Amino acid sequence: MQTLQDLLSGKLLNTKKLKLSCGLTEFPREIFALSETLELLDLSGNKLSELPLELGMFQKLKIIFLSDNVFTKFPKQLADCLNLEMIGFKSNLISEFPENSLPPKIRWLILTNNKIPHLPKTIGQYKFLQKVMFAGNELKELPPEMAACTNIELLRISANKFTTLPEWLLKLPKLSWLAFAGNQFSTIPDIDNKLEEIDWAEFEPGEKLGEGASGVISKARWSRKNQVVAVKVFKGEVTSDGLPKDEMLACISAGNHPNLVKVIGKIKNHPVKKSGLVFSLIPSGYKNLGISPTFDSCTRDVFAEGTSFSMNQILKIVRGIASVSEQIHSKGISHGDLYAHNILIDKNANPLFGDFGAGAFYDKSNTYTSELLEKIEVRAFGCLMEDLLKLAKPEEKTSFRYKKTKALLYDCMKEVVIERPVFKEIINQLNEIQ
Repeated sequence: MQTLQDLLSGKLLNTKKLKLSCGLTEFPREIFALSETLELLDLSGNKLSELPLELGMFQKLKIIFLSDNVFTKFPKQLADCLNLEMIGFKSNLISEFPENSLPPKIRWLILTNNKIPHLPKTIGQYKFLQKVMFAGNELKELPPEMAACTNIELLRISANKFTTLPEWLLKLPKLSWLAFAGNQFSTIPDIDNKLEEIDWAEFEPGEKLGEGASGVISKARWSRKNQVVAVKVFKGEVTSDGLPKDEMLACISAGNHPNLVKVIGKIKNHPVKKSGLVFSLIPSGYKNLGISPTFDSCTRDVFAEGTSFSMNQILKIVRGIASVSEQIHSKGISHGDLYAHNILIDKNANPLFGDFGAGAFYDKSNTYTSELLEKIEVRAFGCLMEDLLKLAKPEEKTSFRYKKTKALLYDCMKEVVIERPVFKEIINQLNEIQ
């Protein structure tokens, strides 16, 4: 654990990573002593509102986190850090985003939960942008210049003030993971919601199973049914994907499917008025298919060393996920986060898909837009297939099934969005691969 005293004493000289969270109101000048070596600077959880003008001295800096501070203006001097690739300003008070304020190599930009009303037009000049998070701001539109950012693969614009999605956005050649719930155009349909409401008093909470940005999942005994279930209690605040209420509605509306985690009911009368869902407990033996992206992989999942799959396993996984995806898009729902790390598999490679944190509803009556939205998710499915095929057993990489599956993934990742197949067509093609 690094401390301010360690920094002041010179103990941290030559360090590559510095993390300080100790109520700072000013940027410590002593950090400049690390300017020749520092690659990651994390000053989240302080009370900072500005950065020094000489920030460009940090020429090796690749990552900077300044979340949970009190910045009202995005610091223009970040543009002088020529090797900076990742910037995080989640949960500040930023309402001003000047032109030409991003570094030339920026790939990953996090501005979730601020007060930004509009983006700089010069954002279009940052050609390396891949992962962009703007959920929970006051944006009404994206500058058309942003259409030049053709490397964007993941975009979060949930919980803003958009009245429509620009057509150029839906045609970005690499866009795969799009979250847009909680805007004026993303209207929630009338849901035939027969989901049982279950009183919190009926649960005996047990061990924590996991925690994500939107909530905490725990094991619980449901006393009335004498049944062990999983309970997800939502935190309530905006996440990088969007609002918990949108996640709840998308999850409920997705319906039942053999490859979906089953929703049993909704929680009522939580002691601190939290909302939540009750799920069937996933049998033991299931594990995450992949691991969330790293700084280096940016938008792509990574896998445990030594992971490999047979073609039988790969085809079972992708058929299941294609079937789930076809069902949810038939209901006008975009998952927005189709990733291996949101898929669980058992020892027989049976997949379970979950986590609707980026889920959003769209208008199926607009056939052109709805087809583009489905085909954006098809590219994410193509990325999943590509990741799995890289892990195919070496002796199967010359097989007919491998080659046919690879040809299908190329179709799913075509740069012209409208030329990709829809999930129904993908299912038919996968069923022909014996």
